[in-house]
Amino acid sequence: MKLEIFRSLWGYAASKAQALEEMLEHGFTGLEARLPLVASDRHEFAAFLKANTVGYIATVFTAYDVLPKQSASIAEHLADLDMKLGLAGEMAPRFVNLLAGNDRWSLSEQVEFHGQAMALARKHGQFCTFETHRSRSLFSPWVTLELIRQLPDLRFTSDISHWVVTCERLLDDPADDLSAFIERVHHIQARVGYDQGPQVPHPGAPEYARELAFHQRHWEAVWRSQLARGVEISTLTPEFGADGYLHHLPFTDVPVADLWSLNVWMAHCERAHFDRFNQACQTPKNP
Repeated sequence: MKLEIFRSLWGYAASKAQALEEMLEHGFTGLEARLPLVASDRHEFAAFLKANTVGYIATVFTAYDVLPKQSASIAEHLADLDMKLGLAGEMAPRFVNLLAGNDRWSLSEQVEFHGQAMALARKHGQFCTFETHRSRSLFSPWVTLELIRQLPDLRFTSDISHWVVTCERLLDDPADDLSAFIERVHHIQARVGYDQGPQVPHPGAPEYARELAFHQRHWEAVWRSQLARGVEISTLTPEFGADGYLHHLPFTDVPVADLWSLNVWMAHCERAHFDRFNQACQTPKNP
């Protein structure tokens, strides 16, 4: 199995040409970014990706923007998704990563929404993964596991840092059986969270070694499952981000770390981690 690492454009303000130069310098394969909704922006981005032979993972939010409009109905979420999946076809993405639904819906509403969302993905010929994320339908591992029991064909983007915050603990108790979820993870977003937040100040800091080790065990479990499923290419996006995720010093509002440096560190760390994993899988075990 091969690992391809994508660069997130979340919080990035410079040119795409510079983003491309930087990502190639550090061995990234492609870009993960929000689907442009303005036609001119979308056409420009699509032309850039094609001209530079850059792989693309499209990020799509249902019901408008990052935070769901709380009053939006299931029908509104689905209509919004239908429109955006149609636009995504213009970008020829590797797949579409969905931040979908609303955390306040009942389980029956969640099942209804996700079943219809999968039908829309088939209608548009898009492979869609559903990301684990606070404020969205998959804010909790326990809701997600219930959904899997009723919709086993769901496929996921695992950003387990959100679940660590939701549950206010690392999910490393023997009773925290996430195997049904792990068996359905298609894509990993590699950010290290802790019990009080979705992003540690720096994943290499010794005071967060336990958190890093937990996330790496989860990612390795995903790789092991993908290998057993016959997956040939696993994708991972280091996703340390802005928007309140990046810690700032009080009063001065100075960031405690450089965002790109965090994601480069995570990319190199997980490249080395994956290489060790691959080597261990290929090493014959003593009888």
